[in-house]
Formats: sequence, structure tokens, C-alpha cells
Amino acid sequence: MPAYWLFKSEPDAFSWDMLVAKGATGEEWNGVRNYLARNNMRAMKIGDRGFFYHSNDGKEIVGICEVIALAHPDSQDDSGTWECVDVKAVVPMPRPVTLIDVKSNPKLASMALVTSMRLSVQPVKPDEWKEVCRMGGLDFKRLPPR
Repeated sequence: MPAYWLFKSEPDAFSWDMLVAKGATGEEWNGVRNYLARNNMRAMKIGDRGFFYHSNDGKEIVGICEVIALAHPDSQDDSGTWECVDVKAVVPMPRPVTLIDVKSNPKLASMALVTSMRLSVQPVKPDEWKEVCRMGGLDFKRLPPR
């Protein structure tokens, strides 16, 4: 069963629009330097979906991406310690879901975005996935196939 994730990026460093511009080839999710976030990427499977979250500027979920390559050495790391996955854009959120929206929804009180805010790559539970999709105006059942 595919899993769900949330990927954080500062939009001035790497934005949703930049991922969309990469097309089907996607982009390496590099530069992560946190062991738990790295381990989350090691757990990912091809076809897993993730929310793309603009951190710092915007603080909102703006799209859905998909894992297209399993964890591999991060090309920006010479130490051999860090790994990353590759992701591609799937669909934008019709209505971005802000951090304030997430925090104000009791159904999302235990979501990692609320409880582990600093973690740059985090798991999302299936019920949280459905609720955030609903909030953003997406019918998760009608997403493009994996």
C-alpha cells in the first residue's frame, strides 16, 4: 500500500513552480541534513505521494508530488551520509492549505506538520491525507494514477 508524505521547501530555494518545470524527469530532493528525514526518505517507495509545502514564505501546502526514484546518495553530499529520493509534480492544490488552516482543524491535531514542525520530510497518515486534500479542493480518489 502506498504511503503519504510531506516535503518542505523554502520557495525562494526550490518552489512548486520549479518542480512543475522539471516535468516527468522530476528533481532530486537533496540537501536534507536530518537523520529522521533521511530515514523517512529511505522508507519511501516509488509511487508514494507527498504534499509539497512552502515553508517560511507562504507556509502552505501548494501541490502533490510523487516519488519517482528510491533513496540514493545525495549528489550534494561528499560524506556518503545523506540520501534522498527523486520526486515529480503531480497536481497543484486548487486552494493552498495554510499552516493556520491545518492547525485550526481538530482532525489534524496529531499531524506531524503540527507536532514536528521543523522536520523537513515527514509522514502523513491516510486520514490526514484525505482531510488535507478535501481542504484544498481535491478529490483524492480522482488524482492522476500513479
